Amino acid sequence: MLVQLAASLLDGLLIGFVYGLAAMGLTLIFGVVKIINLAHGAIIALAMFGVYFLVLWTGLNPYLALPIVAAGGLIAGYVIYVLAVRRVVNTTELASLLATFAVNMMIIGTATTVFTTSPYSVPFNLGSVDAGFVTIPGTRIVASVVAILVTAGLYALLYRSGVGRAIRAVANNRDAAELMGIPSGRILALSFGLGTMLAAVAGGLIATFFPFTILSGGAYELKSFVIVVLGGLGNPLGALAGGLILGSLEGLVPVFTSVSWVPVIEFGLFVVILLVLPRGVFGGRNR
Repeated sequence: MLVQLAASLLDGLLIGFVYGLAAMGLTLIFGVVKIINLAHGAIIALAMFGVYFLVLWTGLNPYLALPIVAAGGLIAGYVIYVLAVRRVVNTTELASLLATFAVNMMIIGTATTVFTTSPYSVPFNLGSVDAGFVTIPGTRIVASVVAILVTAGLYALLYRSGVGRAIRAVANNRDAAELMGIPSGRILALSFGLGTMLAAVAGGLIATFFPFTILSGGAYELKSFVIVVLGGLGNPLGALAGGLILGSLEGLVPVFTSVSWVPVIEFGLFVVILLVLPRGVFGGRNR
Protein backbone atom coordinates (compact mmCIF):
# COMPACT_ATOMS: atom_id res chain seq x y z
CA MET A 1 0.00 0.00 0.00
CA LEU A 2 2.81 2.42 0.91
CA VAL A 3 4.57 1.68 -2.37
CA GLN A 4 1.39 2.39 -4.31
CA LEU A 5 0.87 5.64 -2.40
CA ALA A 6 4.43 6.77 -3.07
CA ALA A 7 4.16 5.89 -6.76
CA SER A 8 0.83 7.71 -7.15
CA LEU A 9 2.11 10.75 -5.26
CA LEU A 10 5.23 10.98 -7.43
CA ASP A 11 3.18 10.63 -10.61
CA GLY A 12 0.80 13.36 -9.42
CA LEU A 13 3.66 15.71 -8.51
CA LEU A 14 5.24 15.36 -11.94
CA ILE A 15 1.96 16.27 -13.63
CA GLY A 16 1.46 19.02 -11.04
CA PHE A 17 4.46 20.95 -12.35
CA VAL A 18 2.80 21.18 -15.76
CA TYR A 19 -0.57 22.11 -14.25
CA GLY A 20 1.20 24.83 -12.28
CA LEU A 21 2.77 26.18 -15.46
CA ALA A 22 -0.64 26.47 -17.12
CA ALA A 23 -2.07 28.23 -14.05
CA MET A 24 0.93 30.56 -13.94
CA GLY A 25 -0.12 32.01 -17.28
CA LEU A 26 -3.63 32.62 -16.01
CA THR A 27 -2.49 34.29 -12.80
CA LEU A 28 0.15 36.42 -14.58
CA ILE A 29 -2.53 37.88 -16.84
CA PHE A 30 -4.79 38.55 -13.89
CA GLY A 31 -1.99 40.04 -11.79
CA VAL A 32 -0.91 42.54 -14.45
CA VAL A 33 -3.84 43.11 -16.82
CA LYS A 34 -6.49 42.60 -14.10
CA ILE A 35 -8.74 40.39 -16.21
CA ILE A 36 -9.61 36.69 -16.13
CA ASN A 37 -8.76 35.11 -19.48
CA LEU A 38 -11.51 32.68 -20.47
CA ALA A 39 -9.66 31.85 -23.70
CA HIS A 40 -6.89 30.17 -21.70
CA GLY A 41 -8.17 26.63 -22.32
CA ALA A 42 -8.55 27.21 -26.05
CA ILE A 43 -4.90 28.26 -26.26
CA ILE A 44 -3.84 25.12 -24.36
CA ALA A 45 -5.77 22.98 -26.85
CA LEU A 46 -4.35 24.82 -29.88
CA ALA A 47 -0.84 24.26 -28.51
CA MET A 48 -1.53 20.53 -28.32
CA PHE A 49 -2.42 20.52 -31.99
CA GLY A 50 0.59 22.72 -32.76
CA VAL A 51 2.96 20.14 -31.29
CA TYR A 52 1.07 17.29 -32.97
CA PHE A 53 1.30 18.75 -36.47
CA LEU A 54 4.89 19.91 -36.10
CA VAL A 55 5.87 16.36 -35.11
CA LEU A 56 3.74 14.81 -37.85
CA TRP A 57 4.79 17.11 -40.70
CA THR A 58 8.43 17.81 -39.89
CA GLY A 59 9.45 14.85 -37.74
CA LEU A 60 10.65 17.22 -35.02
CA ASN A 61 11.13 15.96 -31.51
CA PRO A 62 8.13 17.42 -29.60
CA TYR A 63 10.45 19.19 -27.18
CA LEU A 64 12.19 20.91 -30.09
CA ALA A 65 8.73 21.91 -31.33
CA LEU A 66 7.95 23.58 -28.00
CA PRO A 67 9.89 26.82 -28.71
CA ILE A 68 7.90 27.24 -31.93
CA VAL A 69 4.64 26.64 -30.09
CA ALA A 70 5.74 29.02 -27.33
CA ALA A 71 6.49 31.75 -29.88
CA GLY A 72 3.09 31.13 -31.46
CA GLY A 73 1.46 31.47 -28.04
CA LEU A 74 3.24 34.77 -27.41
CA ILE A 75 2.12 36.16 -30.76
CA ALA A 76 -1.44 34.82 -30.32
CA GLY A 77 -1.66 36.46 -26.89
CA TYR A 78 -0.49 39.80 -28.28
CA VAL A 79 -3.02 39.62 -31.12
CA ILE A 80 -5.86 38.67 -28.75
CA TYR A 81 -4.94 41.57 -26.48
CA VAL A 82 -4.83 44.12 -29.31
CA LEU A 83 -8.01 42.94 -31.04
CA ALA A 84 -10.26 41.91 -28.15
CA VAL A 85 -8.89 42.89 -24.75
CA ARG A 86 -7.30 46.33 -25.06
CA ARG A 87 -10.63 48.12 -25.45
CA VAL A 88 -12.16 46.54 -22.34
CA VAL A 89 -9.21 46.68 -19.93
CA ASN A 90 -10.50 49.81 -18.21
CA THR A 91 -14.19 48.91 -18.36
CA THR A 92 -16.24 46.51 -16.26
CA GLU A 93 -15.16 43.01 -15.28
CA LEU A 94 -18.13 41.59 -17.17
CA ALA A 95 -16.95 43.23 -20.40
CA SER A 96 -13.51 41.62 -20.14
CA LEU A 97 -15.02 38.23 -19.32
CA LEU A 98 -17.34 38.43 -22.32
CA ALA A 99 -14.50 39.55 -24.61
CA THR A 100 -12.23 36.63 -23.71
CA PHE A 101 -15.17 34.21 -23.71
CA ALA A 102 -16.02 35.36 -27.25
CA VAL A 103 -12.42 34.70 -28.31
CA ASN A 104 -12.62 31.26 -26.70
CA MET A 105 -15.80 30.39 -28.58
CA MET A 106 -14.40 31.59 -31.91
CA ILE A 107 -11.26 29.50 -31.47
CA ILE A 108 -13.17 26.41 -30.36
CA GLY A 109 -15.79 26.77 -33.09
CA THR A 110 -13.26 27.23 -35.88
CA ALA A 111 -10.93 24.50 -34.61
CA THR A 112 -13.82 22.04 -34.17
CA THR A 113 -14.71 22.55 -37.83
CA VAL A 114 -11.11 21.92 -38.89
CA PHE A 115 -10.05 19.15 -36.49
CA THR A 116 -13.46 17.74 -35.43
CA THR A 117 -13.69 16.38 -31.88
CA SER A 118 -11.83 13.15 -32.61
CA PRO A 119 -9.00 12.31 -30.19
CA TYR A 120 -5.40 12.83 -31.26
CA SER A 121 -2.12 11.78 -29.67
CA VAL A 122 1.47 12.75 -30.36
CA PRO A 123 3.37 9.75 -31.83
CA PHE A 124 6.24 9.90 -29.36
CA ASN A 125 7.57 7.71 -26.56
CA LEU A 126 10.57 8.24 -24.31
CA GLY A 127 10.28 4.92 -22.56
CA SER A 128 10.31 4.84 -18.78
CA VAL A 129 12.64 5.06 -15.82
CA ASP A 130 12.64 2.32 -13.18
CA ALA A 131 13.07 3.99 -9.79
CA GLY A 132 12.87 0.72 -7.87
CA PHE A 133 9.43 1.08 -6.33
CA VAL A 134 7.86 2.82 -9.32
CA THR A 135 8.23 3.04 -13.08
CA ILE A 136 8.01 6.63 -14.32
CA PRO A 137 7.22 7.50 -17.96
CA GLY A 138 10.09 9.49 -19.43
CA THR A 139 7.75 12.05 -20.96
CA ARG A 140 6.47 13.04 -17.52
CA ILE A 141 9.97 13.45 -16.16
CA VAL A 142 11.03 15.66 -19.06
CA ALA A 143 7.76 17.64 -18.90
CA SER A 144 8.28 18.41 -15.21
CA VAL A 145 11.91 19.47 -15.86
CA VAL A 146 10.81 21.75 -18.71
CA ALA A 147 8.08 23.24 -16.49
CA ILE A 148 10.64 23.96 -13.76
CA LEU A 149 13.05 25.57 -16.24
CA VAL A 150 10.30 27.76 -17.73
CA THR A 151 9.23 28.78 -14.22
CA ALA A 152 12.83 29.71 -13.40
CA GLY A 153 13.00 31.72 -16.62
CA LEU A 154 9.79 33.56 -15.75
CA TYR A 155 11.11 34.32 -12.25
CA ALA A 156 14.36 35.65 -13.73
CA LEU A 157 12.43 37.82 -16.17
CA LEU A 158 10.15 39.25 -13.50
CA TYR A 159 12.76 39.84 -10.78
CA ARG A 160 16.11 40.15 -12.58
CA SER A 161 15.38 42.31 -15.61
CA GLY A 162 14.25 45.82 -16.49
CA VAL A 163 11.24 44.43 -18.35
CA GLY A 164 10.28 42.48 -15.25
CA ARG A 165 10.52 45.58 -13.08
CA ALA A 166 8.26 47.39 -15.54
CA ILE A 167 5.75 44.52 -15.46
CA ARG A 168 5.70 44.52 -11.65
CA ALA A 169 5.38 48.31 -11.57
CA VAL A 170 2.36 48.23 -13.88
CA ALA A 171 0.86 45.39 -11.82
CA ASN A 172 1.25 47.38 -8.60
CA ASN A 173 0.10 50.80 -9.81
CA ARG A 174 -0.51 51.47 -13.49
CA ASP A 175 -0.95 55.24 -13.11
CA ALA A 176 2.25 55.66 -11.12
CA ALA A 177 4.13 53.50 -13.63
CA GLU A 178 2.99 55.73 -16.47
CA LEU A 179 4.15 58.81 -14.56
CA MET A 180 7.59 57.18 -14.38
CA GLY A 181 7.64 56.82 -18.17
CA ILE A 182 6.70 53.14 -18.40
CA PRO A 183 4.53 52.47 -21.50
CA SER A 184 1.74 50.59 -19.71
CA GLY A 185 -0.07 49.66 -22.93
CA ARG A 186 2.95 47.78 -24.24
CA ILE A 187 3.57 46.15 -20.88
CA LEU A 188 -0.05 44.96 -20.69
CA ALA A 189 0.19 43.49 -24.19
CA LEU A 190 3.49 41.80 -23.34
CA SER A 191 2.09 40.39 -20.09
CA PHE A 192 -0.96 38.99 -21.85
CA GLY A 193 1.34 37.47 -24.46
CA LEU A 194 3.59 35.92 -21.80
CA GLY A 195 0.61 34.45 -19.96
CA THR A 196 -0.69 32.96 -23.19
CA MET A 197 2.77 31.62 -24.00
CA LEU A 198 2.89 29.77 -20.65
CA ALA A 199 -0.48 28.19 -21.47
CA ALA A 200 0.85 27.13 -24.87
CA VAL A 201 3.97 25.53 -23.38
CA ALA A 202 1.85 23.66 -20.83
CA GLY A 203 -0.48 22.44 -23.57
CA GLY A 204 2.45 21.25 -25.66
CA LEU A 205 3.85 19.30 -22.70
CA ILE A 206 0.49 17.72 -21.84
CA ALA A 207 0.15 16.55 -25.44
CA THR A 208 3.26 14.37 -25.05
CA PHE A 209 1.60 12.05 -22.53
CA PHE A 210 -2.22 12.43 -22.76
CA PRO A 211 -4.54 12.04 -25.78
CA PHE A 212 -6.46 15.23 -26.54
CA THR A 213 -9.24 16.84 -28.57
CA ILE A 214 -9.93 20.47 -29.34
CA LEU A 215 -12.24 20.45 -26.31
CA SER A 216 -9.55 19.20 -23.91
CA GLY A 217 -8.38 22.70 -23.06
CA GLY A 218 -11.56 23.41 -21.10
CA ALA A 219 -10.72 20.79 -18.48
CA TYR A 220 -7.21 22.19 -18.01
CA GLU A 221 -8.58 25.72 -17.81
CA LEU A 222 -10.86 24.63 -14.96
CA LYS A 223 -7.92 22.98 -13.22
CA SER A 224 -6.00 26.24 -13.66
CA PHE A 225 -8.76 28.15 -11.89
CA VAL A 226 -8.60 25.73 -8.95
CA ILE A 227 -4.82 26.11 -8.81
CA VAL A 228 -4.98 29.90 -9.03
CA VAL A 229 -7.40 30.01 -6.12
CA LEU A 230 -5.08 27.72 -4.14
CA GLY A 231 -1.99 29.78 -4.90
CA GLY A 232 -3.59 33.22 -4.71
CA LEU A 233 -4.67 35.35 -7.66
CA GLY A 234 -1.70 37.20 -9.14
CA ASN A 235 0.94 35.00 -7.47
CA PRO A 236 2.90 33.06 -10.16
CA LEU A 237 5.02 31.05 -7.72
CA GLY A 238 1.91 30.29 -5.66
CA ALA A 239 0.38 28.89 -8.86
CA LEU A 240 3.25 26.43 -9.16
CA ALA A 241 2.74 25.31 -5.56
CA GLY A 242 -1.01 25.02 -6.20
CA GLY A 243 -0.29 22.86 -9.24
CA LEU A 244 1.74 20.47 -7.10
CA ILE A 245 -1.11 20.25 -4.58
CA LEU A 246 -3.68 19.53 -7.30
CA GLY A 247 -1.42 17.03 -9.02
CA SER A 248 -0.86 15.24 -5.71
CA LEU A 249 -4.61 15.02 -5.17
CA GLU A 250 -5.11 13.58 -8.64
CA GLY A 251 -2.47 10.98 -7.92
CA LEU A 252 -3.65 9.99 -4.44
CA VAL A 253 -7.45 10.06 -4.71
CA PRO A 254 -7.72 7.06 -7.12
CA VAL A 255 -5.73 4.98 -4.60
CA PHE A 256 -8.54 5.26 -2.05
CA THR A 257 -11.64 5.57 -4.22
CA SER A 258 -12.93 5.71 -7.79
CA VAL A 259 -11.19 8.07 -10.21
CA SER A 260 -14.61 9.63 -10.87
CA TRP A 261 -14.32 11.31 -7.46
CA VAL A 262 -11.26 13.32 -8.54
CA PRO A 263 -13.17 16.31 -10.04
CA VAL A 264 -15.63 16.27 -7.13
CA ILE A 265 -12.80 16.59 -4.61
CA GLU A 266 -10.93 19.14 -6.73
CA PHE A 267 -13.87 21.49 -7.05
CA GLY A 268 -14.94 20.84 -3.48
CA LEU A 269 -11.50 22.08 -2.48
CA PHE A 270 -12.02 25.06 -4.80
CA VAL A 271 -15.20 26.07 -2.94
CA VAL A 272 -13.65 25.52 0.51
CA ILE A 273 -10.62 27.68 -0.30
CA LEU A 274 -12.86 30.43 -1.65
CA LEU A 275 -14.88 30.42 1.57
CA VAL A 276 -12.07 29.99 4.10
CA LEU A 277 -9.01 31.53 2.41
CA PRO A 278 -10.24 33.81 -0.41
CA ARG A 279 -6.69 35.13 -0.95
CA GLY A 280 -5.40 31.60 -1.44
CA VAL A 281 -3.21 29.33 0.67
CA PHE A 282 -0.09 31.26 -0.34
CA GLY A 283 -1.56 34.77 -0.26
CA GLY A 284 -2.54 37.20 -2.98
CA ARG A 285 -0.53 39.07 -5.57
CA ASN A 286 3.19 38.43 -5.37
CA ARG A 287 4.96 41.75 -5.76
